[in-house]
Amino acid sequence: MAHHLHREQRVRASLEEVWTFFSDPRNLDTLTPPDLAFRIIGDPAAGMYPGQMIEYRIRFVKGLWSKWLTEITHVEEPHFFIDEQRIGPYKLWHHEHRFIQQGEEILLVDHVTYVVGFGLIGDLLARLWINRKLAWIFDFRQRKTTGLFGSSRLAD
Repeated sequence: MAHHLHREQRVRASLEEVWTFFSDPRNLDTLTPPDLAFRIIGDPAAGMYPGQMIEYRIRFVKGLWSKWLTEITHVEEPHFFIDEQRIGPYKLWHHEHRFIQQGEEILLVDHVTYVVGFGLIGDLLARLWINRKLAWIFDFRQRKTTGLFGSSRLAD
């Protein structure tokens, strides 16, 4: 079964500032909770481009590490990019990042579609733990984004 996580946030920054930050894979560490011990493997290029592969390690629970390889599949600078998991903990991971100019603010939209796999057991894990863990990660991301770009509010 497919699960979805959708988040929106407005920030007071230029589209160029927001794009420059979010399209640089080296900034993923800043947006990831320290508890996950996120580590990029290698030295990815500063900008996003279709076909770009980004490899990293992440610790979901103490002692359990996962290799994660994502591919940037679509880029429309400075408005959106999509990353999809190629190797990792999910059967499917499709993450759309959108940046929409709204007056003097930028609306940041994250939409993740994911499938855990493992049939009913995976769906049960999603309901009991994974959905909350992802919400916690994206809550952290919103707080960090607020700190980086100043005054913001959740989208109405």
